[in-house]
Amino acid sequence: MRPGEEQVAFPAVQEPASPSRPPSPASPSSSSHGRAAAGAGLRPAVIALDVGGTDIKSALVARGDHPGAPDEIVVERVVPTCAAQGPEASVAAVLAAVEALRAEVPAGYQVRGVGLAVPGTVDEDAGVVLNAENLDWVDLPLRQVVADATGLPVGFGHDVRAGGLAEARLGAGRGEPDHAYVSVGTGIAAAIVLRGEVYAGRGFAGELGHGGVRGGTSCPCGGSGCAETYASAAGMARSYHELTGTSAHEVPGSAEVLARAKAGDDVAREVWDRAVDRLGELVAAMVRVLALPVVVIGGGLVRAGDDLMVPLDAAVRSYLTIHPAPRLVPAVLGSAAGTYGATVLAWDAVATSDLEPT
Repeated sequence: MRPGEEQVAFPAVQEPASPSRPPSPASPSSSSHGRAAAGAGLRPAVIALDVGGTDIKSALVARGDHPGAPDEIVVERVVPTCAAQGPEASVAAVLAAVEALRAEVPAGYQVRGVGLAVPGTVDEDAGVVLNAENLDWVDLPLRQVVADATGLPVGFGHDVRAGGLAEARLGAGRGEPDHAYVSVGTGIAAAIVLRGEVYAGRGFAGELGHGGVRGGTSCPCGGSGCAETYASAAGMARSYHELTGTSAHEVPGSAEVLARAKAGDDVAREVWDRAVDRLGELVAAMVRVLALPVVVIGGGLVRAGDDLMVPLDAAVRSYLTIHPAPRLVPAVLGSAAGTYGATVLAWDAVATSDLEPT
């Protein structure tokens, strides 16, 4: 860890039990990767990547230094995804981010695996990104690409479902076998947790933000009137710009829309209230189908606190009749949920892999 960087601790990730294997003999390491030799006494670690359209958040996460101690982030980096340079460049950026962290592994640590949380439509079972518009990835077998490049077990998942997995194991959903994690930021999506497992639905589950009224605002998905176009954090800002003629520089996001609404701006209040009402309708629709007792609200919008949670709870209740209203709780992992989720995926991959550490 470099001088001035903060070492961050978080709750220990539960690693599933795996069959015991005989210890691997120690072998020389590659100095170019800064990897410690395999053997007793080395502290196991994984590399976690939360891949976004703009940046890749990466972290070297180690097991606690004694039984029961929390996992800790040893090294943390943020690098550009390089999406504007094309799909090959962004894949290269992912591989480079992994290798950069391997080069910074301190003595006494051993990287056991990699975890990837990625955007778009994702087939977790196949390890394939079916479509990620912002990165121009189509049918990309990213898990295998990273596994081939690193020789390590690779955990792989959708960014929101990975965030939901992290909240389920470590955060606000812990102890709740049936719940949903709804992330509201640039888009709107959910991770549906049933009997303690995240339901992926062949990569399409939880896309709450898409599908809407015909003739509404065009959405990048190809539809129109999708909830994301006006009920997401980005959609609120865009709606306010369209109604007032203000620029993105003046009102860059939903926080500024809320600030103006609280200051008495009637248009901002209309935009905010309409978005929260639509979110309430989406949550209620999930509850009607799945009878979820708890819904965790995450993403950037949750930073609004009671200005979001109180009217959202009222909106959800207004759309329910015979169903009990769920308990709405704010996510606790914040913007790091994807990184935590990638960490969980990595440890899960390590636990089920036949690969021996090197």
